[in-house]
Amino acid sequence: MKSIVKIFTLALVVLMIAKTTAQKIQYTRAYDQTGINVFEAPKAETMAYEGFKLHIGGSFRQGYQMLSHENVDTSKAKKLALYALGNGFNLAAANLNFDVQLGDGIRVFLENYMAARHHNEFWVKGGYIQIDRLPMFGNPSWFEKYVRVKIGHMEVNYGDNHFRRSDGGNAVFNPFVENNVMDQFTTEIGGEVYLYPTEGFMLMLGLTNGLIRNNIRDYSLSPVIGTAKADSITAKSPSILLKAAYDKKVNDDLRFRLSASMYNNQSSPSITLYSGDRTGSGYFGVVEAAAWANSTPDFTSGRFNPGYSNSLRAICINPFIKFKGLELFGTYETALGKTVNEKPDSYDGTDRKTTQLAGELVYRFLANEQLFIGARYNSVTSRLNGYTSDVDITRTAIAAGWFPTKNLLLKGEYVTQKYEGFRGTDIRNGAKFNGITIEAIVGF
Repeated sequence: MKSIVKIFTLALVVLMIAKTTAQKIQYTRAYDQTGINVFEAPKAETMAYEGFKLHIGGSFRQGYQMLSHENVDTSKAKKLALYALGNGFNLAAANLNFDVQLGDGIRVFLENYMAARHHNEFWVKGGYIQIDRLPMFGNPSWFEKYVRVKIGHMEVNYGDNHFRRSDGGNAVFNPFVENNVMDQFTTEIGGEVYLYPTEGFMLMLGLTNGLIRNNIRDYSLSPVIGTAKADSITAKSPSILLKAAYDKKVNDDLRFRLSASMYNNQSSPSITLYSGDRTGSGYFGVVEAAAWANSTPDFTSGRFNPGYSNSLRAICINPFIKFKGLELFGTYETALGKTVNEKPDSYDGTDRKTTQLAGELVYRFLANEQLFIGARYNSVTSRLNGYTSDVDITRTAIAAGWFPTKNLLLKGEYVTQKYEGFRGTDIRNGAKFNGITIEAIVGF
């Protein structure tokens, strides 16, 4: 009898999941192949409101890597010795998504990490409410056509790279294995207001707490003192985000998009725009110390964080062109900032500066663009805290992928990355790595 009850319960759960995963939600982006090259969720909506709906989705990623790395001779500095990197499977990553239709044009989204390099346990990424219609006020047409509001603890809309990056198990949108060397991603508590004044144009103003988590401390009463003389955090400023984008489908073959974004925070105890990812790099163990054992603190292998934790002014410009199956996506980014331990304007009359350039060329072909090949070049030039000259990181990647169905992706990549300008006491001094990584991804 107990076995029958268990079987019946399991069957009921499977039926419920099958029913919820099949439901379509207004004003949302799909987590399968159809979501590729969708940036902000579409504002135009043709689907009628049909009452409360729940969509349960998930993303899963499994990688196998054959990478090797090296740095300068470390025989006299054992602490700089690199991890004995070999071939093998990486930790699988998994996301669990809940998309809820609460009302006509009102959507709630909750995204969770079930497994990741940084958090092997279940972890909530964030959640937000998105309002595209106002049924409580008779659905005024001006709001539905011109305005969107998002409120919650959510992924901030800075730049367009975060719409193409891998995020835990969700790696369908990224034609490559890894994200940019300087990965622009964080979640903060706040709100974003979008305006769509005319077809193709979008304007956004965002205001957040400037932190990846909650914080109720009054820093004017209890400042954080830095190591530099007279340096301290006495204020907790909000982050201000601005974004403008023009997205035009010229004809059936040609689409063009150009976006410009700004992120600004004058004083925060912990800005994480370049260190906010809680899932980890797709390259495991590269340029890590010999003592590395797949530990969660070292989850950003191959990435670069300029260390702007106290103040930051960043601008990012992203052009995107798609002609038939050919895509070109670019990044120009410049950032100025400091930690609490640095004096303002201490580097030639300004804060430390970082510049990132990236270009991706991807060609998708065959029916439904189920095959693709691509190449990416990415460089970062930055002045580190205490350095008198810049460091440089360059990465080149060549990738190919296959969508057997819209929910399944198999992709592989050859990557080479070099580090220049780092001090001899830094494990990245003269470092480089290269090799092949293969990933299998599911998204629904």
